[in-house]
Amino acid sequence: MSDDSPSAWRPLCRATDVEIGMPVRVEVEGLPPLAVFQLDDGFYVTDDTCSHGGASLSEGYIEGDEVECPWHSGRFCIKDGKATAVPASEPIKVYKTQVVDGRVCIEASPTGA
Repeated sequence: MSDDSPSAWRPLCRATDVEIGMPVRVEVEGLPPLAVFQLDDGFYVTDDTCSHGGASLSEGYIEGDEVECPWHSGRFCIKDGKATAVPASEPIKVYKTQVVDGRVCIEASPTGA
């Protein structure tokens, strides 16, 4: 069962800092660099590093619900992390996300999302 109390969520950034089409890179102790996205239907958080070449996905190009890696044009679904275009073939991690007190947060669980 999910805990919706504020302490169950780890804050990353203010929701107002993230615009549609303009992801934000966030670094949090104990986690890899993260990318925070705003799509038409809400906020999403993924690992920021491309699984193919190590580029920062927050510097990539957003089209619909996909992010294109700025180095080799691999693509990932922002909602589920699946690789959708070569050369990317390995998925990226997606985190359970919620806005708490105006901040984009990820679930603060020991096993991740």
